[in-house]
Parts: sequence; C-alpha cells; structure tokens
Amino acid sequence: MYKTYTMELAGRTLRVDIGRVGAQANGCAFMMYGDTTVLCTATASEKPREGIDFFPLSVEYEEKMYAVGKIPGGFNKREGKASENAVLTDRVIDRPMRPLFPKDYRNDVTLDNMVMSVDPECRPELVAMIGTSIATCISDIPFDGPCAMTQVGLIDGELIINPSQEQWKNGDLNLTVASTAEKVIMIEAGANEVPEDLMIEAIYKAHDVNLTIIDFINKIVAEVGRPKHEYTKYVIPDELTEAIKEIVPPAEMEEAVFADVKQVRDENIRQITARLEEAFADKEEWLPLLSDAIYQYQKKTVRKMILKDHKRPDGRAINQIRPLSAEVDIIPRVHGSAMFTRGQTQICTVTTLAPLSEAQRVDGLDENETSKRYMHHYNFPSYSVGETKVSRGPGRREIGHGALAERALIPVLPSEEEFPYAIRTVSETFESNGSTSQASVCASTMSLMAAGVPIKKPVAGISCGLVTGDTDDDYIVLTDIQGLEDFFGDMDFKVAGTKDGITAIQMDIKIHGLTRPIVEEAIRRTREARLYILDNVMLPCISAPRPEVGKYAPKIISMQIDPEKIGEVVGQRGKTINEIIARTGVKIDITDDGMVSICGTDQKMMDSAQQMIETIVTDFEAGQVFKGKVVSIKEFGAFIEFAPGKEGLVHISKICKERINHVEDVLTLGDTVTVVCLGKDKMGRISFSMKDVAQF
Repeated sequence: MYKTYTMELAGRTLRVDIGRVGAQANGCAFMMYGDTTVLCTATASEKPREGIDFFPLSVEYEEKMYAVGKIPGGFNKREGKASENAVLTDRVIDRPMRPLFPKDYRNDVTLDNMVMSVDPECRPELVAMIGTSIATCISDIPFDGPCAMTQVGLIDGELIINPSQEQWKNGDLNLTVASTAEKVIMIEAGANEVPEDLMIEAIYKAHDVNLTIIDFINKIVAEVGRPKHEYTKYVIPDELTEAIKEIVPPAEMEEAVFADVKQVRDENIRQITARLEEAFADKEEWLPLLSDAIYQYQKKTVRKMILKDHKRPDGRAINQIRPLSAEVDIIPRVHGSAMFTRGQTQICTVTTLAPLSEAQRVDGLDENETSKRYMHHYNFPSYSVGETKVSRGPGRREIGHGALAERALIPVLPSEEEFPYAIRTVSETFESNGSTSQASVCASTMSLMAAGVPIKKPVAGISCGLVTGDTDDDYIVLTDIQGLEDFFGDMDFKVAGTKDGITAIQMDIKIHGLTRPIVEEAIRRTREARLYILDNVMLPCISAPRPEVGKYAPKIISMQIDPEKIGEVVGQRGKTINEIIARTGVKIDITDDGMVSICGTDQKMMDSAQQMIETIVTDFEAGQVFKGKVVSIKEFGAFIEFAPGKEGLVHISKICKERINHVEDVLTLGDTVTVVCLGKDKMGRISFSMKDVAQF
C-alpha cells in the first residue's frame, strides 16, 4: 500500500508517491509535476568507509532519452556517459544537499534521480531536486533537512515562478534558488544584465515559494518518515588537540598560516606536521587522526583571526582585491588570446572562431536546444596548484566552472546575423589560489575582444567569502577570497556581470544557509569589485573589440539566395557545391532558408566562390556578360561553363564576326572566354555570343 501526496505549485499539481516503487532504497519518492516524472532515491551504505576524512556523497541525474520519445544515437543505441546538462544538474542538487548531512558522516550515500518523462511545461531538474530532498528526509539517513528548490524566469519584466522550457530559454533570467526553512542555501543564475535589486527580489520570491514546499515535505515526513539511524561519529580527541597546542602554540600557528605566498604557507604547515609526527611517533592511535587534527587547528586559527581581528592570511583589508594584471595576444597565431592574473590565480583564455556548421550538437531532454554556437571550456591541471596527477579529462568541477563562465558571457555575444561564427573559448589554469572561474570570465572577455568578436559589453567576475560566528549577526564578508579563505570559510559567492547588471551567479556554502543581509552585502561587494576590475585592469588593456577578426581567423561572407535555388547550388549528389569548394578551397554552408556562409582565409578565393554562387542562382537575361571555360566542342558550336554545373552554348555563327568553318579554328578545350547572354534557345539551353560582347 502506498501513499500519494499533492500540492499546487505555480499553477500545476506536484504529486509524490511514497511506497509505490523502490522499496529497498533507504528512501524513495516517485515524483510527477505535470507530466514530468522523476524517480528519486536516497541510499546509504550500512557501514562507514574506512580510511577517509570526508563525506562520500554521490549525486546522479540520469537522462533517459525515452523521456522525450527519442532513441539514443551512436552505435550502441543506449544512453552513454552523462551529458553536460546532467553533470550541471548533479552539481545544482549536490550543493544544497551536502551541507545538511553531518560533517563527520562517513557512510557512502548515493542520491539518484532518473528522469522518465518530460513535460515541456515542467522542468525535470526542479522535480529531481525536490524529490531528492523528500527521499532523503523520509529515509533513515541522518539529514538536517528538508530543503526545497524553486526556479524563477523573467519575461517582459515580470518574474515567473517555475517557468516552462520555452520561457526558460527565451527569458532574461534563469534563476535557481534552494532554501531551508530559515535561509537561502544555494543560488545559481544566468541573467541578461539583471540589476542587483531585481536579482535580490527574485531570490527572495523563490525563497518564499520554497517555504511552502518545505511545509509540504514536513507533512510527508510526519506521516511516513523513518527514524534516523545511529552512525559512527568521527571526533578528534581533546587530548590530541591539547597535545598539539603544547607543541605548536596558537601564536606559532597564526604565523604559519598568515603568509602572503601559498607555497610559503604550505611549507610552514609541512614542517609543523613533520614535528608533530615525530613527537607522536609512539602514539599509534593518534597518527591516523593527526592530519585532520592539524586541519581543524588551521581552520580555527584562520576563522578566529578573520572574524575577531579582521586579519586576512595575506594581510589585505576585508574589501581589498589582490594585485591584478591583464595581457592580450600572448599566444601567436591563435584567433585571440588573453591572460588575467589576480594574486596567485592566473588564467589564459584562447578564442577560436569557426563557421556556424561547427557549432556543438546537443542531444538531450530539451528539444528546443539542439546546438550550441558558443562553447566555453575550462581546464584545471594539477601543476596549477603544485601537485602531480594524471590528467583523465575534465571532471564535474571543470565542467561546472566552464559552464559558469559560458553563462556569464552569453548575454553579451553578438547574434548570428551580426557575427556568423561558432565561437569556442578555452580557459587554461596556469596557477590557482582561489576563484579561477571568475578569472576565466575576465580572461575570456578580453580574449573575445582580441579575436574581433563584437561583444556588446565587457564582463568581469569576482567572488566573495564568508566567516560566521555563533549568531546570525556575527559574520564577516570577504571580497576576493583566496584558496585558504575558501577552504576554511563558509561561502564562495561568485558573481559576474557588466557595468549595468548581473549575467551569472553561483553560490556554494558549507553552512545551513545565508541570511538576507549576507546575500545583499555579497551582491553589493561583488558589484563594487567587478566595476573596479573593468575600469582599472581590463579596459586599459583592451578597451573595445577589434574591428575585424585576426589574420589567422577564418573570414565569412554571408549571402541570401532564393531557397528554391538551393538545389542548383548543391547540384546532383553535391557535384556543383563540391566543385566550387575544390576550386576555391573555401567551406560553404547553406541553411534551409537559403542563407549561404562562405568561410575561408583567402579573401580572393572567397570572393570567387561568392561570384560563382551568384552566377548559378541568377535568372539569366539577355545582355549579361560572363567569363567561362570551354568544356566541350561540337560541330555546331562550343559549350561554355560559366559557373560550376552551369553551361551555355556559343553557336559557331556567334564565335567570330567573320565566318569560320570549324570551331577548332578559334577555340580549344580549356580556353577562357568572355561571352554575353542572348537568352535561351528553342531547346531551353542558355545561348551565348562571343562576337557581340563589345555591344554590351
């Protein structure tokens, strides 16, 4: 016997079935919102994983292609590795859920969401997040929930709760907010230069909706929730903590961690660790706990100094940005390049331009999005943090950071009509000590301008951190956090935008939510910082997009033809268009509506290809003059190819003013001649004259 619960949410019915399926999971919620159906489960291992010092949480978002009536592509015809959208959804679910589990919980937990049906009016990731919270709350897994998620769009200046796929795609705001019963716990946004005040209004409109969902979840938990199970707690013994402080007094730890240079700080901690390992060599029960004990000691030291004394590890003021620098054109021959440095964070972004036909194909659950014209990729090699690790391709973090920078820049990109290129930017992390994703935004903006992409406005990004005390009023917000402040702090609040508004937000926290004053202060601080970066660093380096693309970038000519003439340009089995490509070395793309793109690096060859296409699609009239090549000689005349796949006849009587007995007396195969069109003959062939050219 199962139970069904329903609530009205943004004008649609949200339905939850408990006990209908998935009975062997610790918790399972069968979710339906409109016709969107997602199976959400929460499962934990019986025992903790040994030898780890972190919470082993896995979040999975499975996109089943049958959910939108598709058979997967590829040879195997089954779903392969997770799509980029699935990875980003995993992260959006993970970020609000993770802080609500006990910090010392070491049991493996998997939160699995399987999308089984998609209603275009009800976005599946929203259903998955709510279902994940319900499944975890009703399970016996320790969890300090519930939390809920709401999405907000902006259509014609009106905030829309839980917009449809179409509204989400075409609106000016894509905002996702997760909340607990008291506070906002996660924010993710892409925006078309939305002002800060409107963004705050949207965030708290979503928060109000979340509170109604949390009431709904609490009613479900009250009826079917299971008691939370006991677990093995991971605690550092007080005796070990005190013994460490006797060997390394607080003043020495402060001196060790408060260093300008990351490498110096790391070396200080390495030496302290070596001393403690030697001192506790005979304490076998303490050695496995020593690493975490030193970590906790560093964390308490850093947090105390920031919160109580307003002293940051590198000596900066609370609202001070690290030293900044910017360069463009640091990589030869690429289409555009720029490097942005903030303290010990350094990003180089390279821009590549290509025809629109090289846009990325997207095969996912959103039927409205089948391709991506702009792609931003982010790489984070181990050397950037002084470590060694084999590279096995981008992980979820790299994909997430790349998507964040991509989202920040999309609102300022020119339209396809204004700039008919596919665009790829790749951000290479040369050095990392905090907020590389926002450095990527800055470097990418300059790289795009250096490549001649006519972006509407430059975009900059910055991150704020947070250290909290024992009460909601006891906190301090830090502008431009470095790695140590992110590592030991409570928040990483990333905001990118132009001088006129926000284009992207991503908020990660380690605590149970943020009060409204903290959110408002973080948004205000990031605005001040990004305006400073734009005016004092980026624009002095490159003030505007270059007027044209670089020497090594492909050039593109766009032309419109009658769609009914497409077949003539393509020719039988592609013969005509392939002949144009072979002669000129250009790349040609034709859309169904007759838009032709000619791409190449040799302007002369591009002009030649354009002329050929114009000739092919021209409705021939008497008096038009062409140049062509003799491709066939008959007794009665010669056939002249004046464009690939296009021929006309010069009758023997029209070759010379004087009479000739044989065509071969004047013409040979391969000759290039100038002819004038006389119209069409009785057989429908284009008729040319050589002798009458002078009259036209």
